[in-house]
Amino acid sequence: MRRFHAILLLTILQASHVAAQQPARARTLGIVPGALEPGPLNAITDVSGVRVGQTTVRIGDSVHTGVTAILPHGGNLFLDRVPAAMYVGNGFGKLLGVTQVAELGEIETPILLTCTLCVWKAADALVAWMLEQPGMADIRSINPVVGETNDAYLNAIRSRPITERDVRGALAAARSGPVAEGSVGAGAGTVALGWKGGIGTSSRRVEAGDSTWTVGILVQSNFGGDLLMLGVPVGRELGRHGVRRAGEQGQKGSIMIVVATDAPISDRNLRRLASRAIVGLGRTGSSLGNGSGDYVIAFSANPAVRRRYEAPRLTTTELGNDEMTELFQGVAEATEEAIYNSLLTATTVTAKGGTVEAIPVQEVVRILKEHDMLKR
Repeated sequence: MRRFHAILLLTILQASHVAAQQPARARTLGIVPGALEPGPLNAITDVSGVRVGQTTVRIGDSVHTGVTAILPHGGNLFLDRVPAAMYVGNGFGKLLGVTQVAELGEIETPILLTCTLCVWKAADALVAWMLEQPGMADIRSINPVVGETNDAYLNAIRSRPITERDVRGALAAARSGPVAEGSVGAGAGTVALGWKGGIGTSSRRVEAGDSTWTVGILVQSNFGGDLLMLGVPVGRELGRHGVRRAGEQGQKGSIMIVVATDAPISDRNLRRLASRAIVGLGRTGSSLGNGSGDYVIAFSANPAVRRRYEAPRLTTTELGNDEMTELFQGVAEATEEAIYNSLLTATTVTAKGGTVEAIPVQEVVRILKEHDMLKR
């Protein structure tokens, strides 16, 4: 079989791919959750320094999967760490690195997203890549952070198709700028709310303290529920009644949510920030079912709160608790919109297991227009 590696976010290929998908993004269609304004790209990369790279892996009609890499800054994350926290909505998942992040409140590697049975292969490749970086010659312990969702309906997951080449490709492709969405990277084989899911992103600009900050979201959507858009029961009006149709493909699954901000906050308030992503998830119709792994990873990319490896003292200036409310709102709104984007930009995918259709975008627009929910 012929193996197809699509390294996304690269020069002309990146630009053309993103441009082709842009008209189906929620905001372009008039689907505008919340009140806050997005950043210029309406993407996680609106947070200064954050980069995203993706590798899509397709092999014949059996493999549809990939790797999505999120890098908080362009330096060596092990030597120049960022504060981070995690929040678990429902813990049915295989998220590597969670206990050390919870204990130390920081991450020391890029964040990788992939398919369930590929987590350990991705982690091994990430460790190998990290050990090769400058300044790492004497390092004997690394905590790779790798999340997943189960894309087995469209992907021959037992073949564990992700390779070291795929991981390195995603890391090498990491760039600022537009982020490809839909059936790409770690979202190539995912299913959400009964339709093709995938990668989605969004951002919000918020006023807190004496400055304006950005919060950015990236999701790998692969979860079930009863689809709502702007409070409208779109799933039901399209004839798919979410949790009410037992056994329908897409009612089980998971979601990975990555929250980035340039606001200077520590791991304690980052955990509070991460928990608000669940608000946005709930707005789309998820009830965080028993078999769902609903995880949020949040980090601050602000240089003022970074933690130098083995520094004997840390001196930071961070936002106070009373300045967090606007950031909470931004995360909830951007999470909701990122999930919409993951659905609206996805394409129909057929595999040996069957076909998962892309959501009918024009029907969605019609329904929301009838409910007078589109922004003119």
